[in-house]
Amino acid sequence: MKTTLIDSPVANVANIARALRVAGAELEVTRDAGTIAGARKLVLPGVGSFVAAMRWLTENNIDTAIRDAVNNGASLLGICVGHQLLFDSSSEMGNTPGLGLVRGDVRQFDGVLPVPQIGWNRVAARGPLFEGVENDVFYFVNSYAAMNTPDEIARGDYGGNFTAAVQRDRVFGVQFHPEKSSAAGLRVLRNYVAWT
Repeated sequence: MKTTLIDSPVANVANIARALRVAGAELEVTRDAGTIAGARKLVLPGVGSFVAAMRWLTENNIDTAIRDAVNNGASLLGICVGHQLLFDSSSEMGNTPGLGLVRGDVRQFDGVLPVPQIGWNRVAARGPLFEGVENDVFYFVNSYAAMNTPDEIARGDYGGNFTAAVQRDRVFGVQFHPEKSSAAGLRVLRNYVAWT
């Protein structure tokens, strides 16, 4: 099945595209809302600002296209800020609504550890996305995270528990960067590409 990578300007699309191809994806990279709405398997990348990423989705009607695709049975994987965009809202720069595909809110880390979190962190995970890497380390760069969400399938600890990954029906999200997470990250991408 073709995997459609959303060509967001607020993302490291080239690196994720390379990793998805290594993971066996027949890849299509696009910004076209109609193509996205008709896709069967989507990847939503993102880095940096939730607000900027969500604004780009909204201004280009890609938010609606993503919801239409999911409502028509497509699977979706959000990565890093793309994962955060799946939630109801983020507290970054006030309160910004997200796509609302996964219940919960994204908030800044408030513990004693430095923010952003940068580097390797172990996660305890379950579900089809993590088959073969249920208790492994992944590479994170994030100042914000969801916490204790009902759709959590992986949890990390950074001065307190945070949601490292979610699954709600056919919608998945990972807070870490699988394209920077060596063999474990590649396994997550392979599992998503192979998942039906």
